[in-house]
Parts: sequence; C-alpha cells; structure tokens
Amino acid sequence: MPPKRKGPLQLVQREVDEIQKQVDSLVKDVQSHDGSTEEAFRRCQEVQISAEKTQRTLKNLTKADELAPVGNYDQRKQEEERRLHNLLERINTLSLELSPPGPSTAAGDVSKEDSEDSDDDGEDSNDDDDDVDDDDEDENGALKPPSRSEPHLYTVLSDFKGEQEGDLSVQTGELLMIVRRTADGWWLAQDTKGNRGVVPKTYLKIGSGVDNDDDDDESDEEESEEEDSEELTDDRDKQSGAHSNWGPVKKALTEIDATDVLSAMGAIPSGFRPSTLNKLLMEEGDTFRGSHCIQPKLSQSQLSFSDLFLDPDTGRVRARQVRTCVCFSLWSCRMIPTPGVGVQVLSRHIRLCAFDGTQVLSNIHTVRATYNSKSPKTWTFSPRVTGILPTLLDGDCFLRCNSASPDLGILFELGVTFIRNSTGERGDLSCGWAFLKLTDDSGNPLPNRTYDLPVNGGTPYEKDVAVEATLIRGSPAGVFQQMLHARRQPKLIVKLKSVNNRTRTQLSLLQDTLLHSLSCVHLLALHRQLLADALLLDRPTMQNADPICSPILATFPKLLDQPDLLDALRSAWLGVETNMSRAQKRDLSFLKQEFTKIYMTSIHFLLHSPSLPCYRWADPPSEEQRARVIFSTLEALKHSQQTPGQSGGPELFSEPTHQHLAFDVTELTFDLLSVVR
Repeated sequence: MPPKRKGPLQLVQREVDEIQKQVDSLVKDVQSHDGSTEEAFRRCQEVQISAEKTQRTLKNLTKADELAPVGNYDQRKQEEERRLHNLLERINTLSLELSPPGPSTAAGDVSKEDSEDSDDDGEDSNDDDDDVDDDDEDENGALKPPSRSEPHLYTVLSDFKGEQEGDLSVQTGELLMIVRRTADGWWLAQDTKGNRGVVPKTYLKIGSGVDNDDDDDESDEEESEEEDSEELTDDRDKQSGAHSNWGPVKKALTEIDATDVLSAMGAIPSGFRPSTLNKLLMEEGDTFRGSHCIQPKLSQSQLSFSDLFLDPDTGRVRARQVRTCVCFSLWSCRMIPTPGVGVQVLSRHIRLCAFDGTQVLSNIHTVRATYNSKSPKTWTFSPRVTGILPTLLDGDCFLRCNSASPDLGILFELGVTFIRNSTGERGDLSCGWAFLKLTDDSGNPLPNRTYDLPVNGGTPYEKDVAVEATLIRGSPAGVFQQMLHARRQPKLIVKLKSVNNRTRTQLSLLQDTLLHSLSCVHLLALHRQLLADALLLDRPTMQNADPICSPILATFPKLLDQPDLLDALRSAWLGVETNMSRAQKRDLSFLKQEFTKIYMTSIHFLLHSPSLPCYRWADPPSEEQRARVIFSTLEALKHSQQTPGQSGGPELFSEPTHQHLAFDVTELTFDLLSVVR
C-alpha cells in the first residue's frame, strides 16, 4: 500500500518541529559552552533563515491548497504561526547574545580596516583597549571578540531604500545595531523590529543620537567620553557581578509591542495596526487638538492676525469664506472585524481629520460609535437619546479648511481602545481607514449625497491592505458571488449634507481650519466674538501684548478636549436661550453678557473643582464620576436660578459646601504670546 501523501500544512508542521529541535540543541550547546561562539552564531543564522522561510510559506498557505479536507484548519494554522513566532523570538534573542557588538572576527583581515573606520568615527577612542587587545592576542594566539563597551549602535543620517534583495530599507533617525562590518562598506544591520539587511556605512553615524549642528571635533570628543564612561561602567559591572549595559539595549531591540503580541495570539485581525491619529494626538502636544486650532493666528509680519477681523459697521466678527466648507454625517460602519479573546474593548470610535494623502491639515476630532452585542460588526452613530445628544456621540460634523491641495479630503480612522485582560495594558488600535476626497476628477465639489466608502487595512500610508486576510482570498466568479463578496467588505457610510442659513452664517465666523461637531457651532461662534472684542477692540494698541484678564478666553479652549464639559455648557446655555425673546436673541451685547454669566457660574467652577477627576480617554470609572459631578453642579445651578432672591451668580459658589482648588492666576489670564507661538 503506497504511503499516504501529506498536505502542505502537515509538512510545515514537521518543518516547525525540526526547527524547534535545532533551536533547543543550539540553546543547550550555548549554555554548556560547547564549541566556539562563531560556530554557534553561524548555526543561529542558519536556523533563523530556515525559520523565516517557513514563516513565509505558512503565511501563504490556504485551505484550498490541502489535498484532503482538514478539520479546524484556521485554528491549526494559527497554532503553528504562534509556535513559529515564539521560536523566532528565541532565535533573535540568542542571535543578539552571540553577535559581537563591534567588528565581526569572521571578517579575517578586514578587522584592520574596521579599526581604522572606528578611529575615523571616534578619534583615538582608547589606547588602553588597544593594549589589552594586543595582550589577548599574544596570550591566546587569536583575536578575542571586542568588548561590549565598544559602540555598535548607529543612527541613520539619511533615508535609504533597498534596491535589491538583502538590502535593508531605513529612514532618517532610525536606530540600527551593526551585526557585521565588511570591507566593501556594506554593513549587515538589524533594526528595532528585528529586520536584517545590508546598508551603506556612509548613511550611518555612530551613537544613538544625531546632532548635525555640532562640529566634527566636538562630536568626536563626546563619543570618546561616552566610550570611556561605558567602559568604566562595564568594568564596575564585571567587578560587582552585575549585568552589562548592553542588557537594556538588547531588551529594547528584541521587545515586541502589544500589537505584535496580540497578532501572534490571534486576538486581532491581520489588517489592524497601532492607531496613527492617536499617536499624533499623544506625541505632538496640542498641535492636532481642537483647543489649539481655535486660537487666533498671527500674520506673517507677526503684527496682526491672519484669521480674525472685525466688521467696522456691525462690530461683529467679519465672515471669512474658505476654499472648503462641508457638513457631513457619520451614518454607520459595517462588517468591521472584532478583536478576539484576551482583550476588553473600552471604546469603538472614529478619528477624523482633513488629509491630502501625505499630511494632516486640521485638528483630529473623535466620534464614539454605538455598539450592539447582537450585531458585533456594525457600528452606528448619533443614537436617539432623550435630551441633548453628547458631543462625543454626535456624528454630525463640519470641516472648514483653506488648503489648496487638489487631493484634499477627510480621513476616517476606525479605532478601538482596549485593555489586555492578562496584563492590564491599555492600547489604541486602528481597525482600518477610509478616505473621502472632497472633489471629483475635474476639481468640482462633491454633490450632497450618501457615500459608501471602502475600509482599508493597515495605515493611511499603506496601500492594498485588507482588514482581514480572509477577505482577499480567491476572486469571486459569478455575479451572485460578486454581490455576496461586496456585502462582506468593510464599509463606512457617510452623508454629505447642507445646513440652514443660520448655521451657515455661524460657520463663516469660525477659524479658517477647524473640524468639529455641528451642535457646537453656536458656542464656538460666541467664543470667537469674545475673542475679537478682547484682541481687536479692548486692547490699548495693536502692538500691546500684555496678558488679558479674561477667564473665558483663558479656559474655553480646554472644553474642546473635554467633551463632557462642552456638553454641560451646551445644556446650561440651552436652558437660558429658550427663555429669551426674539429681540434678545438678536442683541449681541445681551448674548455675550448672558453667555459670560452662564460660563462663570457653571463651567469655570467645574474646571477648578477638586471633586471633578481629570479627564481620561475611555476610562469608564472616571467618566461616570465626572458625569455625576457635572450633573449635580448643573442641578444646583438650575435650582438656584428658580429660587426667589437668587440670581445664580458667582455668589452661589462662595458657600462653604463648594470646595475649590488653590487659586492660580492662569485661571483668569489670557496670554496672547504663549497662545499664538
């Protein structure tokens, strides 16, 4: 009877078993010091190449490749991927332990040139080390591997794109570990993600930082001092039995982020990535926050404002027309994959901004999705609720942008904030992204209608990445299969719409570049008017830049970063506005007076109340406590306004029952220079 043929997955399983045996044998030999380090390093590289080849083969396998049906195919494949991933982790860690930090001794007579290169980089690095190396050569008859104090971390000076197989593509500022130097100037390097390849040595600078402003002599002296300090530390470590300084660096190079771990666990689909827009919000300070975008901007001369003017006839803010002003509604997301076991989702949301294909052109606004466990792959927005719809859940938005880019559009990044059940680690993932270009091929604005936008996997800078790998397997043949395939594709439904004349007028009073909720336009317009009064009317001269006493201008921008306080202001203002007559609503001075009173007796107090915890994104306990404090404060304000003999003014909060944080002059001070810098 002929032997039974084995399927591709079973063959890969055997290859993984063989790789595991080789890794176990190699680790055992290294621990028992059997054989030379060079031989162990060579074996490690061979096993690594074999494992990477097997990993590529396994990644390309599909169920259709099997000769016979295989039960639980996806689960078995995921188990092998996880096992192979763990083996590669062990191999990379072992490779870093075995690879010499300095020039490779396997280069033979190249070592002399390497030492010359090192001298060029670091100018007389250490004479004592040379003496020690000479002694070692005399005693042992062969060169010992260079000490770990020798620097082998380099910073990339310029972008390099690999042109052929074996090249390592790198970007400016990236940190590389040099595994081996060669005479031809193409050095074998490893990046922080574990990718290996050769790069030209002229693209590299020794050390972990790049300082182009320093002279060569100064940088050489600094490098020599760093080497001396590293050697002293290394000597102390040897004397005290402590670990080398190389330990933390090695750990950083081999460390895998939460996304890679979750991918290996099968907890997230293949197209998920760390959130690009959340990273901008976290790492760029206030640059991409709404609180920064509503501040006035100076002109090129720095002597006037570029986006804030008054109409001399009416005393109101002059309306400004921009190249792009659109209003739209987030409708729903369909067929969005869900993270698997091991993680708890704290928030499903969309971050959106103006985008031209290369850079973000506006603030980043976030809208949280409503989720139903009965329909886990569908996200909805703007749910029907009693009372005021929270800004965070409101999918009705506007975009004002004055960019002349022909590729201007709105970038939508679908994301989740999660917490790992095992470690308690929080993170933000992108579930995909969609882009709506706001002009057609002829440059005309898009008509107001509903658009079904495909959701792509990866980041906005990656192309042709599916959210889930299963969605791109095979190509549907028949019409019915194509329709079924299209229905399974992730989609974001967005509707461009028009607004009434009042809202359109209020939008024209705002900044040239801003993306926010439509429900807050009237509040933003009132703040804009108060800003113009303080900066264009009440200042002694236009050249005067002294701090201005204005609690509203000093604190109102913070509300755009704390949507629950913005909702509190909307609610309080709505209660006052509904009792106004038509004449009062048209009286701008009356509106400003009432708005100031409401702001000072509610929001300004809340901002400096010790009972209100700091705002933290997607933290349910904090959100619940803040909601209770805000509700109780607004109810107290409403009760005082209805009580005879009380006007609801600031005297309400001078009672002993209301506590305050220690007074800070910044609560009242609007510093123009610090804002517009």
